This record gives sequence, structure tokens and C-alpha cells, in this order.
Amino acid sequence: MLSHLFSLPWRHLIFAVVLGGDVIVGKALIDSARELYGGAGAQRLIHWQNLLNYSQDLSEAQKLVEVNDFFNRMRFVRDIDHWGEEDFWATPVEFLASGAGDCEDYSIAKYFTLRELGVPDDKLRITYVKAVTLDQAHMVLSYFASPGAEPLILDNLVSEIRPASNRRDLEPVYNFNGDGLWLSRKRGEGVLVGQSGEIKTWTELRQRLQQSNRQGVLRERNS
Repeated sequence: MLSHLFSLPWRHLIFAVVLGGDVIVGKALIDSARELYGGAGAQRLIHWQNLLNYSQDLSEAQKLVEVNDFFNRMRFVRDIDHWGEEDFWATPVEFLASGAGDCEDYSIAKYFTLRELGVPDDKLRITYVKAVTLDQAHMVLSYFASPGAEPLILDNLVSEIRPASNRRDLEPVYNFNGDGLWLSRKRGEGVLVGQSGEIKTWTELRQRLQQSNRQGVLRERNS
């Protein structure tokens, strides 16, 4: 996981979201999810649409809780077991339709869902960390209530949203969002070292996220 951040090619899903607009999970996409993953896969996409609808008017703090809890219900499965690849970053639709994923998938899904709910991009960072207890690379979503504030951590390992200072089991390395790439300080925002567009996989994903879902294409999992 995470070993090919700057070189891994993104895959074939056309996402249901036009960023900055209304999220509509189209019938073709739901039908594709039902065909590949059964009724449960289709239902998860419908539940996601419902989450986006009822969370629009919540406070940012409430949105964080709702989105974090929603995606943390998915099963954790390693990429090699789920997709047949060592390192595959699923889109939110692939993650939900297949019902499982790994740490990147949780973080990416939370990021894009909160963006669609109106949380500004400069408050969110997808953050690459070392999980000290597990002694392995890990990914979480960081939320900054204001510039320079201590971030809150949305994680699939610990479901409760906690300040970074309460997550001594995580050592930050770098983070990124739609605009920038930062070298992380300890528990803080970090130092800007470039643009997230320098991350090839991130750029390609964002391009796909801006496409329509007319084709309703879904990738089939390995297992």
C-alpha cells in the first residue's frame, strides 16, 4: 500500500460526482453495482446519496462525524486480496459498491464526500503517516478547523475523531489535497513543498472525477 504514490496508474471507474455540483448516483451506475456486487452493492450507493442529501445543512463538526462513521462501516481488505494488485486506490464508488477497501480508500472517500458537503479544500488533507503500533505505512484524513489549528484525524483504525496530539500511534510524513503537497510537521500543517498536481495518480483521479457517469462503468473486484 502507498508504495507507488507517484507512479501508480488510476483505473477504470467513471465516478458519479461532478465536483462542486450536486451528487447524483445515476441509474446506470446503480445497475452496474447490482450486476457486479449484488443488491447490497447497489444499496450502499443509495445510502451514500442519502447521506449527502441529509448532511448538507449540518455543521462541519457534525458532517465530519457522519461521514467518518458512514465509511468506517466498510470492511478492511488488502488490495492484493480485494483487487488482485499490491497497490490500488479505489474511487468512493468502487469502495462502496464492492463494500471493502484499505486505508487509502477510506481516506479518499471521506475527502471527496466532505468536499461535496461544502467543507473547503484548505481544511482537508489526505495524510500519509506511519502507524507506529503496526509498523507500516497508513493513510488518514486530517481536518483543520482554521489555519494553523491542530488537525482532527479521521481514521479507519480508530473510529473516534481525535486531535492529532491524541494520536501518538501515528507519525505524519506528508499530506496533500486538491491544491498542495506538504511535508508534515509533527502534528501540524507542515511545509508546502509543491502542488498536488505533481502527483500523477492524484491528477488522473481528479480528471476522472470530473467526468459524467453516463457509462455506469464499475471495476470488478478480484474476489
